[in-house]
Amino acid sequence: MKTASLSGSPRENVGKKDADTLRKNGRVPGVLYGGTEQIHFSVDNIALEKVVYTPDAFRFDFEIGGKTYPTIIKDMQFHPVTDKIQHLDMLQLFDDKPVTVELPVRTTGNSIGVRNGGRLAINYRRMMVRGLPNDLPEAIVADITELKIGDAARVRDLNIEGCEILAADNAVVVDVKKTRAAMAAAAAAAEAEK
Repeated sequence: MKTASLSGSPRENVGKKDADTLRKNGRVPGVLYGGTEQIHFSVDNIALEKVVYTPDAFRFDFEIGGKTYPTIIKDMQFHPVTDKIQHLDMLQLFDDKPVTVELPVRTTGNSIGVRNGGRLAINYRRMMVRGLPNDLPEAIVADITELKIGDAARVRDLNIEGCEILAADNAVVVDVKKTRAAMAAAAAAAEAEK
């Protein structure tokens, strides 16, 4: 996983009024879980948005109160109208405890089916993966080089060493679909053979 740095300030008061005041001042309230105790904090909204609104998954070196914790974002709550981040839950990572994270799905290669007029359909943009923090990759990579029109890459075809993809083995991750142009070309080729 990619690593980013983020710093927060400890929260003295915990409650709805305090959280509303923080949000008005451009900060997002949050809680750090996973360690011996919960730590309430706030982070700068702009710094948080820079790492949240990206297609990448991040592991954070989260500095709070002079101490740094390895963390991931476990959950976020958004405002229903403005989509501003309202609350943040972070999970402290330990080398010997597996975690569940959502990783982006990326493709590599140049599909035979797409070159022949098919259309590439990516059915999952992100997938849940479980593994030890040091085993988690930056992304789930599906090689589409050998896919012809009508072929698919399924979860069982993907291999992430040391991690488990939390989806059905037969779930289609990426496939190459027929297009009208490809069907018309096939029909014209069949007509020419007659």
